[in-house]
Amino acid sequence: MAKSDYFGLPYLISVILAIIPFTAWICGFITRLSEGKIIAAIIRLIGLGFILWVIDLILMIVSKHILRLLNI
Repeated sequence: MAKSDYFGLPYLISVILAIIPFTAWICGFITRLSEGKIIAAIIRLIGLGFILWVIDLILMIVSKHILRLLNI
């Protein structure tokens, strides 16, 4: 089974985690921190939560990857 973005979990489990807003918020924050993208993690933590959740969900279903905008 192909690996996806959330901690190397299978695609179906990552989509389920992305659908639930609270787990998507936590997984997105931890994923950005583990990649060393501190500013992206802070943005995920304090603001734009709903917008990023919708974008991550759509991209997870369509392209099997979460959004990677900030390389900071």
